[in-house]
Amino acid sequence: MSGACDPAFSAVAEAFAANVADGLELGASLSISVDGRNVVDLWDGHLDAARTVPWERDSLVCVFSCTKGVVAIATMWAVARGLVDLDAPVATYWPEFAAEGKERLPVRWLLTHEAGLPAVAERMPFGSLSDWEAMTTALAAQRPWWEPGTAHGYHGVTFGHLIGEVLRRATGRTVGEIIHTELAAPLGVDLAMPLPALGPRGSARCSASRPLSLG
Repeated sequence: MSGACDPAFSAVAEAFAANVADGLELGASLSISVDGRNVVDLWDGHLDAARTVPWERDSLVCVFSCTKGVVAIATMWAVARGLVDLDAPVATYWPEFAAEGKERLPVRWLLTHEAGLPAVAERMPFGSLSDWEAMTTALAAQRPWWEPGTAHGYHGVTFGHLIGEVLRRATGRTVGEIIHTELAAPLGVDLAMPLPALGPRGSARCSASRPLSLG
């Protein structure tokens, strides 16, 4: 295990090391701040199943659904500047979205997972989740799986496409570009959406200095 840990949090460090030693984690990082002070900054294990590539302090990590929070912040940036109204129908910005009775569905319900669009009923080709045009076209045409606004359902793989297309239509920029220009670069945050191109050794490094986008 590498890194630093305030002695008051030694039990955290021990539990973290045990997870890796016991095989519960192949590799991991852990950072904890209290009152603005970093009290735990640890990393351990490996990046590959063969355990040939050690986990480093700056290893690239996929943050999965944590990106939803970042996309929501980007949406609030657009709201604060009057570019998006949370209570306006999605179709105000994305006219094709009005299909199948969705003409009144507000932007707000995309953020709260109440839109009824957690999946696409149409059978899509393999790799479609990475095809922005294919996904947004399918979601615009999709009938909600439940009456929007009456229930919640985690939009695990459609959240980014739904909110991202609203932002793209409203601002002329992809959500990734907004995140890079308005959030990551000014704050010095090392975040890439999507990943930058592979480097000469086949590895990618996150860098807020690279253009970002989701589509």
